[in-house]
Amino acid sequence: MTTDTPPSWLDGLGPAHRRLLERLLRDRDRRDGPPSDRPVPAPAPPAPPTRTPVTALPGGSTGDASGDGAPTPRISLFFFSADTDDHPWDKHALVLECAELADSLGLDSVWVPERHFDPFGAPYPSPGLLLAAVAARTRRIALRSGSVVLPLHDPLLVAEEWGVLDSLSRGRTGMSLASGWHADDFVLRPDAYERRKEALEEGLAELYTLWSGDSVTRTGPGGRPVDVRAYPRPERLPEVWLTSSRNPDTWRTAGRLDLHVLTALLEQTVEEVAEKVGLYQQALTEAGHATTGHQVTCMLHTHLARDAAAVEERVRGPLTRYLSAHMDLFSKFAAGGGAGIDPDEVTEADRQALLEHGLRRYMGASGLFGSVENCLPRIERLTAAGITELGCLVDFGLPREQVLESVEELGRLRVALREKGSAAR
Repeated sequence: MTTDTPPSWLDGLGPAHRRLLERLLRDRDRRDGPPSDRPVPAPAPPAPPTRTPVTALPGGSTGDASGDGAPTPRISLFFFSADTDDHPWDKHALVLECAELADSLGLDSVWVPERHFDPFGAPYPSPGLLLAAVAARTRRIALRSGSVVLPLHDPLLVAEEWGVLDSLSRGRTGMSLASGWHADDFVLRPDAYERRKEALEEGLAELYTLWSGDSVTRTGPGGRPVDVRAYPRPERLPEVWLTSSRNPDTWRTAGRLDLHVLTALLEQTVEEVAEKVGLYQQALTEAGHATTGHQVTCMLHTHLARDAAAVEERVRGPLTRYLSAHMDLFSKFAAGGGAGIDPDEVTEADRQALLEHGLRRYMGASGLFGSVENCLPRIERLTAAGITELGCLVDFGLPREQVLESVEELGRLRVALREKGSAAR
């Protein structure tokens, strides 16, 4: 279940339908979270203020290295629920329960997205608020948003919200930034849509200014300029990622801005990730930044169990419904002309073909499914490609007990990877 995807009967579709269907699958998470591949252009914001980092490496742990110098990847939880049958408190309770368990097992971090105005990702409109609840229930695990859609927000309010979260968590915060893509989201800030990529860089520059304790100038009543500072201020500079996928320019932008990268395998292969990691390292060097101590976090739909044979039967129904929910979201986007595709071209047979193809792809090349033991070779490939953290998305519709079992197995995976790294030294 961890080998690359074999050919499927989707390959027999005509080119027009194939192009449409693959576009539907490819654009799964571009709304605001992984993967967003819209490049963020120059100019770069000022360099972040020099402050003591939270740890020797970004995140909640220092990381281990194997004998060949490759780091042992960090294991983290990622949440991105799409099923809407349950009450929202069930989803939030699951996040809290999983976070507590992950904290006790030594996992690195908890990632939650920012989603708006659609059932797909409905429990997650306010990552800072949800992570504040996680902070109160945990002790050491890092708290991150993947992603904060910065052009939708006033950076002053982001700085204040994450300052409070930083205080509640004693400095465990981090975030990945995205420029957004779905026009309907920008009812929050309509004027920002056309220049959302520029707005992201400008907002990041303001965040760095505010986090360093300096002021920004805004216009007050009557047009009067007002210098304002954000409180509370983080004790340490929060770690920042840039959400990216297959567009090389976005990886280069992350390197230029000295940011970490949050990515996914939804529309790229492991080999393509390795190529982009090379571009990222090159951009870091060209911008005069160190190439060590940076994270490449990869989101992976994940379900682990002691009985590897049981995994495919468990996930087939929930994962199919998850993919179907995404197709509904993308159809709304396409209906507005945003995709250059007419969703009415998609027949029910096409839809079922896409769902089967998507399931095969996730189970094979784009996810982490099976037992700890049979996933180790795949993780070795990911690490060799330059991925330093696995963001394991666990809440795609499985029953609570099975999700918690998978988190337990992720704790066992963490131990196995550490032992493997120690043995290689």
